[in-house]
Amino acid sequence: MELMEKVTEALSGLERLIAGIPGYKGYKEKELRREADKLLREHLARKFEEQWRRLTGIQRRLIKLGKLELLDDLEEAVMKLQTLIDRIRTATYGYAGFFDAIKVKEEQLDALYEFDNALLDEVAKVKEGIDRLASAMEAGDGLAEAIAELIATVREAEEDFNRRKEVIMG
Repeated sequence: MELMEKVTEALSGLERLIAGIPGYKGYKEKELRREADKLLREHLARKFEEQWRRLTGIQRRLIKLGKLELLDDLEEAVMKLQTLIDRIRTATYGYAGFFDAIKVKEEQLDALYEFDNALLDEVAKVKEGIDRLASAMEAGDGLAEAIAELIATVREAEEDFNRRKEVIMG
């Protein structure tokens, strides 16, 4: 949990002093876990955004090559990826207010962080799919298949992200 350690190290002297107040330490540790997860999700969104930018570049090249019949399919991948990025950025990060019916425990916050960290594997899969698409474009063969595979890969990433709520609920 390297981000958690960085967030903890960033505490000021006053925050460390206040941490000695009974009950505050547990509250602050939860806040730090939430902050670490928020930072991780922002990193994850930026990594997906890098791939989105590559994909829009391929989209422009496709237009220049006159392969307009494939544009709608590629647009589906672009839109799905943008939607996923937006969802990652705006996802809840384990908040349950004082009077909420659902209390989020430290273990759940840790599981949420690990879940979000595992989503970095999905970035690698999307990158590989875009690499295959770029290669197919260069070869001038297999574009439709590469686009279909990329759509399936982005859909899998979406489905994995959809399971995030299960982690929060324990």
